[in-house]
Amino acid sequence: MRIEVDFSICADHGQCAIAAPDIFRVDDEGHLVFDAKPDDTLRPDAEDAADACPEQAITIID
Repeated sequence: MRIEVDFSICADHGQCAIAAPDIFRVDDEGHLVFDAKPDDTLRPDAEDAADACPEQAITIID
């Protein structure tokens, strides 16, 4: 599994970090950082994060 974030539409709301804190977080400057290749066991969390994104900026690729 690979995760991509379209930073051209990501507004750094942080909903993904709430939904999947093992994959996404907001850094000290308020910007999203994430693990682009998390363990496959975290797929449900990644899907929750993608669903929670108000901008729908997260894509999960197999």
